[in-house]
Amino acid sequence: MSSSTSTPIVLTIAGSDSGGGAGIQADIKAISATGGYAASVITALTAQNTLGVSGIFAVTPEFVEQQLDAVFTDLNVVAVKIGMLADSAVIQAVASKLRQYQPQFVVVDPVMVATSGDLLLEHSAIDTLKSELLPLADIITPNLPEGAALLGVPVPSSESEMEQCIGGLRALGCKSVLLKGGHLEQTTEATDLLILAQECRRLSSPRVSTNNTHGTGCTLSAAIACYLAQGSDLIEAVTQAKRYISDAIAHADELSVGRGHGPVHHFYALNR
Repeated sequence: MSSSTSTPIVLTIAGSDSGGGAGIQADIKAISATGGYAASVITALTAQNTLGVSGIFAVTPEFVEQQLDAVFTDLNVVAVKIGMLADSAVIQAVASKLRQYQPQFVVVDPVMVATSGDLLLEHSAIDTLKSELLPLADIITPNLPEGAALLGVPVPSSESEMEQCIGGLRALGCKSVLLKGGHLEQTTEATDLLILAQECRRLSSPRVSTNNTHGTGCTLSAAIACYLAQGSDLIEAVTQAKRYISDAIAHADELSVGRGHGPVHHFYALNR
């Protein structure tokens, strides 16, 4: 067992991004930059760069389970961040192992909708996500298209329409929801709604004008898991993670990676 002074271990369960900007690679960078030790379970391989995804190779549920057993039977995992899960069978495998090993914190980033607007998960898999995995989560972090897909409603186009989703998102059964408003690009601030059981908090930061925002959702959810693992309460962890991703976006143009949508700068603080 780790001592109270050791670096907390955070496990990311997600897909691999060969371009390094999102998925497992972004999670490992974010967890490392925010004070944790990152372990990983890979659910899918992607052939991907800053211009897009050209191929996906799914990992079998059995091998996902084997990776999870290997990590949990040896490492003292405090928090788990879950990203891309390819299908119902993988979702069920992950949920079963979480119930078996019962990590202290579970953060789910429901990666369901591509930037193009295409659904990445079949509707049956979304139902499995809602019934099996979301009730295990301390917090889920959908963006607006993902929140809409979970509720079966049109994508919100304003803050008032975001607020209309609060009741439906509460009814999903997870302890809290961070509905991210980054897709409201006409606004001067990036505003998220932290939906708790009895209240809703509005978290805003100045919107940064940059083309380099690849991996923001992965990075934010991984940072939330890492701050929870270090002892922050939920509101504090989300607030710290929001500040971290805002700064990583603000410094993104200091990097020059690829010819498309580049990554955020996970290690901006080391370069000061």
